[in-house]
Order: sequence, then structure tokens, then C-alpha cells
Amino acid sequence: MPKLQQKNAVVTGASSGIGKAIALAFAREGANVIVNYYQSADKAGAVAESIRSSGGRALAVQADVGDPESIVALLNKARSEFGSIDIWVNNAGMDILTGSGAELMDEHKLERLINVDLKGTINCCWALAPLMLKQGNGVIINMAWDLAIHGFQGANPQMFAAVKAGVLGFSRAYAKSYGPEIRVNVIAPGWIETAFAEDLMDKDYYQERVNEIPLGRFGKPEDIAETAVFLASDNSSYITGEMIKVNGGLS
Repeated sequence: MPKLQQKNAVVTGASSGIGKAIALAFAREGANVIVNYYQSADKAGAVAESIRSSGGRALAVQADVGDPESIVALLNKARSEFGSIDIWVNNAGMDILTGSGAELMDEHKLERLINVDLKGTINCCWALAPLMLKQGNGVIINMAWDLAIHGFQGANPQMFAAVKAGVLGFSRAYAKSYGPEIRVNVIAPGWIETAFAEDLMDKDYYQERVNEIPLGRFGKPEDIAETAVFLASDNSSYITGEMIKVNGGLS
């Protein structure tokens, strides 16, 4: 039997990369999926259509997790579509390394990271609490970063590490606050082969990072997705307030 049969899931930032892989993996395991996106409507629509064409149920829904009102609208849309929300993955994050985000001053990068990655995660979790407590159950998966624990040089990593460490601290406090009805855990990816990472690296830099990883390769989005399936399923029913590093042994 599929691990997430009859479950209803929301994955934020699911139009590409890790979020897309999680949405597809959830659907493969029997979940109905809300594919959230901020700007990439076509990509999110393609993810939802891929799920539907394979016999699953999915809907692409726009929402800005940096806006509390938009979060409530996303939650209400998911409830109206599926009736309940069993699983919520806070995957959406601010890009400060490529495109227009890379051109921002540090203070503006930090502001956006706090607003989307940290406050967005917190506000989503707070919005979900009354619903999941009323249901009597629910699973939340938040996204951190392994180098928030391990450390990495540079101004951008300093900001990213601070915000993602905040996500970890919040998640552990949230787990203490809302168990046993709600389980919340954290995935901390290492270097993952997404378009986001590829844009940052020349061949020498890429090889330097690979040389630091005991398993000798970058991870794939599917590596994160399989961990998310485990944490969302009953196979992890006695795990809450924990962080799993998926990083090939880097830290």
C-alpha cells in the first residue's frame, strides 16, 4: 500500500527543484497534492498536470508565504479542495544568490530571507495549528540547511545560516507546543543538484565541494523527497522535533 494513501498535502515552493520532487513523490505514494507557487504558474501547472496524468489528484495554487493573508488563503483553498490538510511542507525560500536577488544590498537580502524563509515558515505553522489540533493529527516538514549547523564562509551563507537555524529552533519549540496531535520535523539539505545550485558554480568550485562530501557527489532533489515521504508517513510516527541532514555526510 502506498505510504501516503488518502493523505492531503500542501507543498510550498513546488514549481521546481526540491519542492517539485517532493510533490511528485507524495503523489506517487498516494497523496493528493496542492502545488504551491509564487510566480512560476506555468511550471507549477506542469507539475500538477504530471500528477493528474499519472492518475493522481493535484492543483496548482498561487500564494506568497511572505504574506500572512496569502497563507490563510492558501490554507482555505486546500481545505475547500480536499477537506483536510494532513501534511504541509514549508519548502518555499527566497533566492538571494541568482537573478535579481543577487543584486540586492545585504540588508535587503536579509530582510527577504527573514520574511519568506523564517517568518513564512512560522506563519504557516501558526495558521495550521488550530486546524490540525481540531483534526487531531497533522504532519509539518520544515526546511533548514545543513551548513547552518556546520558553518560556511561568506556573507550570504551567514545570513542564510542564521535564518535556517531559526527555522530549526522554532520547529523544536513548535513540536513541544503541539504534540501529540502535530508532528513537526526538519530536513537540512546539503549541496543539491538544482538549477539554483548549478547557476552558482564553475567546474572547479563544484569539484571542491564534491571533494568535501564523503559520499562523493551532490545530492539530487529526489534524495530530499524520499526523506520527506518518510517524515510524512506513519513510518516516522514516533519522531518529532528532529532534524535530518541529507548531505552525503558533509557535516
